[in-house]
Amino acid sequence: MGKLSFDQLLDLYLLLSVDRIGPAKISSLLSKFKTFQNIFSVSNQELQEVEGISKELSSRIRKIYSQRNSVKEFVEKELNLLKKIGGRIVTVWDEDYPKLLKKIYDPPLLLYVKGKFDEKDDYSIAVVGTRGPTNYGKLQAERFVAHLADQGISIISGLARGIDSIAHKTSLKHNSRTIAVIGSGLDVIYPPENKKLFDEIAEKGVIVSEFVLGTKPDAVNFPKRNRIISGMSLGTLVIETGINGGAMQTARLALDQNREVFAMPGNLGVRQSEGTNLLIQRGEAELVTSAEDILNELELKLKPIIGKNIPKPQKDLNMFEEKIYNSLSNEPLHIDKISELTNLSTSDCLVHLLSLEFKGLVKQLPGKVFGLI
Repeated sequence: MGKLSFDQLLDLYLLLSVDRIGPAKISSLLSKFKTFQNIFSVSNQELQEVEGISKELSSRIRKIYSQRNSVKEFVEKELNLLKKIGGRIVTVWDEDYPKLLKKIYDPPLLLYVKGKFDEKDDYSIAVVGTRGPTNYGKLQAERFVAHLADQGISIISGLARGIDSIAHKTSLKHNSRTIAVIGSGLDVIYPPENKKLFDEIAEKGVIVSEFVLGTKPDAVNFPKRNRIISGMSLGTLVIETGINGGAMQTARLALDQNREVFAMPGNLGVRQSEGTNLLIQRGEAELVTSAEDILNELELKLKPIIGKNIPKPQKDLNMFEEKIYNSLSNEPLHIDKISELTNLSTSDCLVHLLSLEFKGLVKQLPGKVFGLI
């Protein structure tokens, strides 16, 4: 669809204002009717042909169009206020919408954003945990994040007190990118003592919210926020959390989104370690004792920037093998493409690929296609 025009954005707000109409139903409606205008033009009966659209919902969709002028005033006001605070709206159809987030079941159709996304953000790791960490948790959070940040990994968290704030601050201290996903409007900073941190993240990273301006940080907002934290990340690291902590919810959401979950083990009898230990015990999270454990587990997904954010394999490679190895990514390539990328003949590539196979770094697939192991 591409970047939305003002009228398309207005129609999107109209649909989102209908009770019990969310991203999944709007996506289904667009899949059938192609444009927002068509959705408002078709009959009730045609709307009901879409899965999940009942007679009641179809009637609401038809009626909401009569409120277009009042919603138009709201959207114009929203855009003006956003401009004043240096924010903008990014929709799921925009090029700079986070690629990983787009892959979850119910990605938000629009985000309020302050700051700029970067290609590195496609290789992010979420770090979450309790608002009241132990000294052990604080030290380990700093250690994990410092190492990940030094490898060029973007760190995502929720700007809350405790582990979240430590994750953001440590990332910034190491001159790395960090993304804060908040459970309030972009103009409502919570907790208020994080105003300076909020501003620094907006300048050097990104602040993200799904909520309209002025939204207070109510408890009901945080589950929606947590699905964005996990959805924007390749994996989620849980430092310390109680059994019923918000970080446990983020871990469950990550699992539902088919993302990796990592947990730092803690001492028995310590409330802040009960959640992480339970995740490990249930096999829902991988026990990690260092950032290297995370990088090794995610190595294939991080291959596009190997050598920049994770160490190259400790293998003796000649210059031709290294050239071929560096041309490969997590997507298998045909021998002709490898030859083109490396400027080596097909026969030379085959010789050195065979050597890489023996070293356990490359696998051959049917049709002279090769991929990294």
